Amino acid sequence: MSHPPLFEADDPMVERLRALCAPFPESIEVEAWGRPTFRAGKKIFAVAGAMMDRAHTLVFKPDPEEHPALLELSDVFVPPYFGPSGWLALELDDRTDWAFVAELLDTSYRQVALKRQLKLLDARGAD
Repeated sequence: MSHPPLFEADDPMVERLRALCAPFPESIEVEAWGRPTFRAGKKIFAVAGAMMDRAHTLVFKPDPEEHPALLELSDVFVPPYFGPSGWLALELDDRTDWAFVAELLDTSYRQVALKRQLKLLDARGAD
C-alpha cells in the first residue's frame, strides 16, 4: 500500500533540505511513507515530515549525549515511530535557523554512516 505524498514536488522546505543533504558522501533521496528520506547509502539519516499533520518538520538522529538538551528546545519533539529509537523532530518554518539544521544533519549522518563514508566526509572538511 502506497502512502499519499506529504509534499509538493517543489516544496521550498524540501528543496532546502535537499541542498543540505546532497553534499554528504553517498547521500541519496528515497521517497518512503509519502515523505522524502535522505540516506547515507541505505541508512536513513533524515526524513522530511514527522507525521501527516506536521509535514514541515525534520526527523533526525541526534548524538545521544545531546538528546536531553535538544528536547528542551520548544521546536523539538519526539516523533512517532522514530522516537523510541532515539530520533527527534524539529519544526521548520520561516524562523528556522538553517545553520542549526545543517549541524543536526551532520550529526545525524555521522550516527548512521559507514566508516568509509565518514572518512570521505572528514577528508572534505580538511580541504
